[in-house]
Amino acid sequence: MSLFRCPVCGGPLERGEHACRCPAGHSYDIAREGYTYLLPPNQKHSAAPGDDRGMAQARREFLSKGYYEPLLNTLCDQILARCGDSPAILDAGCGEGYYTSGIYQALCVAGKAPRMAGTDISKVILRAAARREKGVEFAVASSFHLPLADGSVDLLLDCFSPLALEEFRRVLRPGGTFLYVVPAAGHLWELKQVLYDRPYPNEEKETPYEGFAYASIVPVDDTITLTSQADIHALFQMTPYYWKTPKAGAERLAALDSLTTRIAFRVHIFQKL
Repeated sequence: MSLFRCPVCGGPLERGEHACRCPAGHSYDIAREGYTYLLPPNQKHSAAPGDDRGMAQARREFLSKGYYEPLLNTLCDQILARCGDSPAILDAGCGEGYYTSGIYQALCVAGKAPRMAGTDISKVILRAAARREKGVEFAVASSFHLPLADGSVDLLLDCFSPLALEEFRRVLRPGGTFLYVVPAAGHLWELKQVLYDRPYPNEEKETPYEGFAYASIVPVDDTITLTSQADIHALFQMTPYYWKTPKAGAERLAALDSLTTRIAFRVHIFQKL
């Protein structure tokens, strides 16, 4: 039985070889890569929502080189310490599946038997995720309309994705764990110094959310060195700065053949009340 539910009637989905079906007869094809499309037309705000092909490729190429491995390792450590032997886990806004796959593999190596799902609104990027990890269920879906049953998830991860608190509360079981990853104040500071004349740090704050209790805030701080223009451009393209940087700043970055910059994340860990 799939972790996902029918987005039309909410019924359980049975995953077959080529399609997922609910008892009411609604059917959803499983794409060649292995993901399922569970985004109804009334939840789409554009013809092709989410990250485009260029951003998907940039993220895949950059992350595959291990630059953000310190964050992945921290997530694996925290999740291993907080889940049971057979946890149900959702990565909401999973992107190309770098963290999803890494966490799934770490759980399996530790002798656990996870049931794991990943969702993203971008069909383009879900193709990469489904190709990367066959042990995880992937579906094109909105975080604000998750195709999962109430209280069906033990642990939910949101890594740089939209914060859909109402849905996260709904699908998490009581006592379940919610990990919310955000950039810290100094994240990519040296990159921003190249792009902008007057860069400013990211805002850092501790925000209590209704229905959740803070467990901890785990810092991840490191330095990375990018040794090619291709890697520099891939990092640039997967950030929000790509869309709002003045032309002069983008040209300065394009002239570099290496860049050393800080990476800084904060993993906010909550428990559902």
